[in-house]
Amino acid sequence: MTEMLEQPLTEDELVGAVDHDVTADPFPVKGMDHVRFYVGNAKQAAHWYSTAFGMNVVGYRGPETGSRDAVEYVLISGKARFVLTGEAHGGTAIGEHVRRHGDGVYDLAMEVPDVDAGIAYARSKGATVLVEPHDVGDEHGTVRLATVATYGETRHTLVDRSRYDGVFLPGFQPATTAFKAKPAHHPRRYFQAIDHCVGNVELGRMDEWVGFYNSVMGFTNMKEFIGDDIATEYSSLMSKVVTNGNHRVKFPLNEPSLGKRKSQIDEYLEFYDGPGVQHIALATGDIVGSVRAMREMGIEFLETPDSYYDTLHELVGEVRHPIEVLRELKIQADRDEDGYLLQIFTKPVQDRPTVFFELIERHGSLGFGKNNFKALFEAIEREQAKRGNL
Repeated sequence: MTEMLEQPLTEDELVGAVDHDVTADPFPVKGMDHVRFYVGNAKQAAHWYSTAFGMNVVGYRGPETGSRDAVEYVLISGKARFVLTGEAHGGTAIGEHVRRHGDGVYDLAMEVPDVDAGIAYARSKGATVLVEPHDVGDEHGTVRLATVATYGETRHTLVDRSRYDGVFLPGFQPATTAFKAKPAHHPRRYFQAIDHCVGNVELGRMDEWVGFYNSVMGFTNMKEFIGDDIATEYSSLMSKVVTNGNHRVKFPLNEPSLGKRKSQIDEYLEFYDGPGVQHIALATGDIVGSVRAMREMGIEFLETPDSYYDTLHELVGEVRHPIEVLRELKIQADRDEDGYLLQIFTKPVQDRPTVFFELIERHGSLGFGKNNFKALFEAIEREQAKRGNL
């Protein structure tokens, strides 16, 4: 039996946001502003994310616009915004980052109401400020920016764009590159927002970085998964989730734990050459429509065994879609005290077995699919084994 939604999910419902009193928050954050990827070929990456992820290219900066070192494309899907940055010539920090890590996430940027106050608080708590608060402007207004360091070479840029109505940032122009439009039978958007961004750190350093977010940004601990929560026959990991006050920004942090064989976190740390962003969860209001469309456009998802679905109804009860549809598309489901969620994970989206994506559809649940962890990590281990890395 299918549960029909009376109306589309709101943005807050999509990402599990909650009410929050910013007056008591030492480091208020509105939400995710953008995710910046450093890539080997920005034009090809923009084409791929446009075609396979259904995103719209809305902004561009490159040599034609006065950017001598970098070529950048801005893509959006609802409130989700990706920036794809490649080098315009050899010998740049962009190219060095890609040489070391492969295509990966460089910046998890957050929109804040007051950049200076945020930086002052972060500095007082010991944060490394990489870029001091400053304004950039053009005929569309002014954006205030600053940047702090986090795990590995990842960074957080703080953005106040309240006085700006341009495409993205000063220096960007509306995109003129037109990639192939989505097929008419596909959803208008495959996803609407960024739900959470997961970081992998070295053994023994998870609590250190949880403490960083607690102290430097005033984030609170949301969930904790240890021991048997995330374990298979061969490997395990530990994970804790930190979130800002309104739960629009959620950062799970993983570290490996000792096991019989190499864990997925160990594999990531080896091939990414250090800590970094493991995956980005994208919130959708129609995971079935999105998965069908993305499969058609060439996205590969992890496979879940048919046996998983044999008892799924007993575990989660009635959900929006029939169990047989979830079985067909390999979508997982989980229920907690607040509601349920549906989720599925892609395979790595670049040559190295590093960054991948998650699609998540929330119906009240504020969790992360704890009861699916064993099935998920067994699926990841099957892919590791194919690569000879288990």
